[in-house]
Amino acid sequence: MRSLRGLAGLTAGLALVVAVGCTGSDGEGAAAARTASASARGGSEAPAATASVSPSPADPVSLPALMQREHRGSDLRLSAVRVRTDAYTQYAVTYRSNGLTISGIMNVPRGEGPFPALVLAHGYIDPDVYTTGRGMPREQDVLARNGYVVLHTDYRNHAGSDDDPDNDVNLRLGYTEDVINAVHALRSASRPNVDDRRIGLLGRSMGGGVVYNALVVAPGLVDAAVVYAPVSSHPEENIDRFQRPEGDPLVAEIEAAHGTPEENPEFWRQVSPVTYVDRVTEPLQIHHGTADDTCPLAWTRATVAAFEGAGKDVELRTYRGEGHTFGPRWADSMDVTMNFFDRHLR
Repeated sequence: MRSLRGLAGLTAGLALVVAVGCTGSDGEGAAAARTASASARGGSEAPAATASVSPSPADPVSLPALMQREHRGSDLRLSAVRVRTDAYTQYAVTYRSNGLTISGIMNVPRGEGPFPALVLAHGYIDPDVYTTGRGMPREQDVLARNGYVVLHTDYRNHAGSDDDPDNDVNLRLGYTEDVINAVHALRSASRPNVDDRRIGLLGRSMGGGVVYNALVVAPGLVDAAVVYAPVSSHPEENIDRFQRPEGDPLVAEIEAAHGTPEENPEFWRQVSPVTYVDRVTEPLQIHHGTADDTCPLAWTRATVAAFEGAGKDVELRTYRGEGHTFGPRWADSMDVTMNFFDRHLR
């Protein structure tokens, strides 16, 4: 196992707590379906392979609606160089996501490649203070130094991305589209230093929930996924923990648009990824600290139980005494993460 102990780790602070998600370690303040998906991997404009969608009518704001949608990610453009290191170059990037322009950063290792790629989904940071690439600087650096192209998406409504005014009241499902389309954009770019047959996802906190959604919406899209300190896989639990106690007015807007869990249980069932966990085809690894008082470990244990109950390839790693952002055991956790990705993407 490679070791990270000689690498400098950046200190990560908690970001602000928000709707449908909690703060991440943001450094500021994370078989049949596979066979069928092979054709989709040949181009970004083809929909990802999916299993059968729930026969009940899908609310337009729901995971089944995203399953039925043709996701279009394209036009990945590298612009200004932001950072040059001895191991990689970081570029500002944009790409298209179902008609929106999404900004982000991409770390490209030195050398000819082609390199496997990882799409990173960051935790919550208030969009009013968010800046391009902000979210997981430790992970961006270490993964690129170990031979992965890293595409960190800003999401819609962040930094230089286009606005989607309905995204918050619609439980931020647009972030799931942006992550799925980041993968398609990587493939459509046909860059010689990117191996578009080897792509994984990594999400932290709120981004962990985004990764859960992507796995159920687009099975076969990627080869493996890792999440850190994820939010609940039941959105209503996130709202009850992070928004309702703060008197967030967005709660009333969400419930006016979609009903409460008591009034409209079918809506809330259709926005929970565990409802559709039987669709998942990728191996998943989850890291969670036992002292996480932001996103409780019990949430992750419940999600893992749902994956295991469906016979899915899921692995939970817990870290005694680690909080939400990870500290002393972060390097150990990244060793485990890279070994996992090496097994599935190398």
